[in-house]
Amino acid sequence: MSVSGEKPGFVFTGRHMFGVLVLFFGTIITVNMVMAYYATATWSGLVVPNTYVASQQFNGKAAAIREMLATGIKGALEVKDENIHYTLTLPGNQPVFADKVTAHFKRPVGEHQDFIAELAPDGAGRYSAVHPVLPGFWIVEVIAVKDGKTIMHEANRIAVHGAPR
Repeated sequence: MSVSGEKPGFVFTGRHMFGVLVLFFGTIITVNMVMAYYATATWSGLVVPNTYVASQQFNGKAAAIREMLATGIKGALEVKDENIHYTLTLPGNQPVFADKVTAHFKRPVGEHQDFIAELAPDGAGRYSAVHPVLPGFWIVEVIAVKDGKTIMHEANRIAVHGAPR
């Protein structure tokens, strides 16, 4: 017997269960898609042969970089077609002369297209090389040495546009 005016209690049906499953797995799939996007669209890091050794050397390298930056030296990299140009300056656009400047071009993932370009001085702190650079993303590590001491060491992520030749 039921008393008139009494409402039936909540009944969990198959439709409710379907909604729970859609929300649960929808959340998981959405989070995975967002994480996959960030994994492919952001800095991928560098590959090192031994991560333990690299971690032990990190503080020393960071201190050397801070010391170098305190001098005010700046570098500017330009890659256009097959021409690689790098300019070293001090504050006030004073040119910096180096004995040796090398540019290490590395792909963010994989090593088969990596190369090293030795840049020759063009005068007034400008250094150049001619080497084909394929389109896409590159991590370019530039090292400038004068009198056996590193005066500039920087790494930049660049995008090279254009059709491959």
